[in-house]
Amino acid sequence: MNKHKKIVATLMAIGLVSPAAYATNGMLMEGYGPIATGMGGASMAYDNGTAGMANNPATLGLMADGSRLDLALGILQPDVTSKMTGMPDAKSGGTSYVMPAAGWVKKQNGLAYGLGVFAQGGMGTEYKSTDWVSAGSGKSTRSEVGVGSMIVPVSYDVNPDLTVAGSVDFVWSSMDLQMAAPASQLGSMVTSASGSGAAALTPFVGGAGNVGYISFSDDSAFTGAAKGNGFAGKLGATYKISKTLTLGATYHSKTALSDMTANSAQMVMIDNANSLGGGAGTQYTLNGKMTVKNFQFPETYGIGAAYQATNELMVAVDWKHIGWKDAMKDFKMHFSSADNGGIELDLAMPQNWEDQDVIALGAAYQTTKDLTLRVGANIASNPVPDSTVNPLFPATVKNSYTLGAGYTINNASSVNASLVYVPVSSVTSPAGYSIDHSQMNWQFMYSHSL
Repeated sequence: MNKHKKIVATLMAIGLVSPAAYATNGMLMEGYGPIATGMGGASMAYDNGTAGMANNPATLGLMADGSRLDLALGILQPDVTSKMTGMPDAKSGGTSYVMPAAGWVKKQNGLAYGLGVFAQGGMGTEYKSTDWVSAGSGKSTRSEVGVGSMIVPVSYDVNPDLTVAGSVDFVWSSMDLQMAAPASQLGSMVTSASGSGAAALTPFVGGAGNVGYISFSDDSAFTGAAKGNGFAGKLGATYKISKTLTLGATYHSKTALSDMTANSAQMVMIDNANSLGGGAGTQYTLNGKMTVKNFQFPETYGIGAAYQATNELMVAVDWKHIGWKDAMKDFKMHFSSADNGGIELDLAMPQNWEDQDVIALGAAYQTTKDLTLRVGANIASNPVPDSTVNPLFPATVKNSYTLGAGYTINNASSVNASLVYVPVSSVTSPAGYSIDHSQMNWQFMYSHSL
């Protein structure tokens, strides 16, 4: 019992430092754990370790009796360049992010249960104050969105062929945002304004050359200035059609996250047109609280199959549907400040993301008793419309291609690793800019049977 308590405490500590993930299916990862990512994210119908609780929790029932602890570390390396005609290219400085994960599962007499911590997804960029993305504000611009989860799964073998499972997920979210925009564009985002000081901003919004700047950021690799939390859940099943063919299915609910609140936020007005009478170039800063309203991760559902073609070769295929349309219609914020006589502003940025269908294909080949090699592909559409894509939120990559390997050290220990290559995906906004986005990511995991 003391050993189990230590494992739980370790997993909770990892949860406290899990940073944002920079994802390949919109803001979601293409798969969780290096076994699944080595096979293109295909994971619904075979044992892929404790990461199964994040993929399809019913795959935990495919484990042998006993306990398993997985400790994983990932490095995500996005490469984002935003281009504007007549301007030097703006290359994001956010190019390397460390992402820990861990899971523990115990199975006995057909019942499996456990605990895991995973970065569920996110996105982000960092631009210099001199980049065109900073709109002449002279201030750096950046975004960082992260969603993580602590998962408590339970699976049960109804009979030798059928396993059913579910999980309760405690989910946390965080966000940093430093965004500059022409005052007219910022004004178009305001859906309501109240307070005695709100009317005084009208000349500023109409002033040619004026720039607005929104900032809430703690500059931490592990947290964001705006934070929220809530719950989600999963259901899953696997069914063995034969000794060689297994089917899997899973449903992940939409999150129920609280609004994210940053208690130290700023709105800066750079009055280049002298619209407020303080002289051209005067900066006015409003200090207050920013609340990100109803930010959620989408529901997903899918089916998959794993086929043991020979004693050495297994192939797997999954189809997954991600409901971005319902979750990412608008990005809404509320700013409250006692400065300038008191101001309450509601802001909205249309997103209008589209639902995403994903096909994951993978194969695993056991070359020797101890060594398994993996290969895969993840084929997806870009859910972000060209009309609403933003250099700060470029979740635009499509396909990814993967390699992986697993090595058994002894009866109790093994290691697995994966490499994910995401080729450049380019989008062009009607506003006149384009974004190139590619990635090179890897994961490493140590596993120990207890």
